[in-house]
Amino acid sequence: MDEDQAVSSLAALAHAQRLRVFRALVVAGPSGLVPSVLAGLLGVARNALSFHLKELAHAGLVSVEPQGRNLIYRADFVRMNALLGYLTEHCCEGGACDLTAGASACTHC
Repeated sequence: MDEDQAVSSLAALAHAQRLRVFRALVVAGPSGLVPSVLAGLLGVARNALSFHLKELAHAGLVSVEPQGRNLIYRADFVRMNALLGYLTEHCCEGGACDLTAGASACTHC
């Protein structure tokens, strides 16, 4: 993942409702969810949900697959993991991090 892709992904997630939508799709796993179920689950109006799903799809964080008369939305786990990898690529300057309870940062920072 390059910097522009990371910025696009983070910008898409920098909205509370889009973050909730993405997290719900992550929880749903590979089977994904249809918008009507997602809207009911999150208590979001369908037109607002459509806008948020479009933004997440544009950032590459979700995929959409037509299935009959329905659209199935899924979290893109490859993109999600690439973003996490980008954010932690140089963590602790390559050394082991102390991630125990109470540690606020790595031992090298």
